[in-house]
Amino acid sequence: MNLLKALATVSGMTLLSRILGFVRDFVIARAFGAGIATDAFFVAFRLPNLLRRLFAEGAFSQAFVPILSEYKNRRTEEDTRALVDHVASLLGIAVALVALLGVIFAPAVILVSAPGFAKNADKFALTVELTRITFPYILFMALVALAGGILNAWSRFSVPAFTPVLLNVAFIVMALFAAPYFDPPVLALGWAVFLGGILQLAFQVPALKKIGMLPRFRPDWSDPGVRRVLKLMAPATLGVSVAQISLLINTIFASFLPTGSVSWLYYADRLMEFPSGMLGVALGTILLPSLSKLHAKGDHEEFAALLDWGLRLALLLTLPAVVGIGILAVPLVTTLFHHGAFSANDVMQTRSALTAYAVGLSGIILVKILAPAFYSRQDIKTPVKIALLTLCVTQALNLAFIGPLKHAGLALSIGLAATLNAALLFQGLRSRGIFKPQPGWGRFAMRQAGALVVMAVALWLGMGGEQRWLEMHGLQRVLWLTAVVCGGAAIYFATLFALGFRVADFRRRA
Repeated sequence: MNLLKALATVSGMTLLSRILGFVRDFVIARAFGAGIATDAFFVAFRLPNLLRRLFAEGAFSQAFVPILSEYKNRRTEEDTRALVDHVASLLGIAVALVALLGVIFAPAVILVSAPGFAKNADKFALTVELTRITFPYILFMALVALAGGILNAWSRFSVPAFTPVLLNVAFIVMALFAAPYFDPPVLALGWAVFLGGILQLAFQVPALKKIGMLPRFRPDWSDPGVRRVLKLMAPATLGVSVAQISLLINTIFASFLPTGSVSWLYYADRLMEFPSGMLGVALGTILLPSLSKLHAKGDHEEFAALLDWGLRLALLLTLPAVVGIGILAVPLVTTLFHHGAFSANDVMQTRSALTAYAVGLSGIILVKILAPAFYSRQDIKTPVKIALLTLCVTQALNLAFIGPLKHAGLALSIGLAATLNAALLFQGLRSRGIFKPQPGWGRFAMRQAGALVVMAVALWLGMGGEQRWLEMHGLQRVLWLTAVVCGGAAIYFATLFALGFRVADFRRRA
């Protein structure tokens, strides 16, 4: 399997999902702006979205995929099928109970996750209603993550990578065509979440059938493989989800700030998810099965070489995104969201949060590469200890920054803490002798630094003044931003080429 080709496939599907995600946010921003309705929806959706990552994309995937890879490479097909059946059955039961409890105790959930909303009875009631609609989403997404983990272990990366597109389609259709039929209209967004979960689960069923791994309902708590997954999953729940827990705590802080703060953070976070998903999630997705297989085979040198490849590729693609977001924050926000009810003040407030988030983008992405290196070795303690420290640092930074910087301080605390998380994970791999940098890092860093400087100058000159972006009409913004971004990317890669980088240098087979 060509890993660079696999990365291109996953990144391409993720790009499509992110583009539709921006269309979705454009539609939501135009229809609802940043106010009581959007604050209520984003809070209602954030907790099930957090639980989705805790139960599904986060801890579950990191615990399940290494053990599934071990079964696939060392055990019989029947043993592997039994593991899939037992894990799927028990996961479905557990998450269904959590979803039911979330629906029943929605008012208490909102009192904990957004206590500031209690001051406004209408806002609180709307948030509770939306929470009850969206909470079942975690059941669908837990099973979607299970299916995605199975397909990734069989190197079928395209189907899981495409699946998130369906949630964005559901949002767009419901916001454009169904909202007028709901009272209040924002309820359409809640039902879009429910519909999107069903569509994503249904889409993966044919691919599972094709490889003969469609789960059957066969719960078995005594299965040793299930117990190993649970043993890894319990601490991994915190270890791989610190960023999401930090976002949830930030929502609590933001609920006490002026109306719109939750929405400004949400829109900035959505922009950050674009490079994070295309690079961090995509690299983590293709690296985890390969690293798990290499560890199972005892090939430690190839393990370190593959991780080195992932880190270089991540930095090569992440740092220009950091520079680009920092310079083009206002052009990005105005082009995507400055329409309809989304005001110029909303643009500048979202810009502040986005710029603060960008400080830690490299750390956020590197964590998604470094943490799987531990989980592929079934080492849970190290990343969990680091995650706990990072979480404490995040809250200390929140208290320090929220006064002078308001909502932007909450974003900055997440970025700085993610950078600390990545640094500690890296040091942990080095100190244990798991990762040994390959030759050529000094020359690599010098060449990339030169390309970044050239690109930054080009973006700054091409952008023009920020006020101009607030005054332009929509199509003009789109065309200008497209030209600036494409021109900056072309200049960056042309400079890299002139300095000696070649695509062939990053081709790698697993």
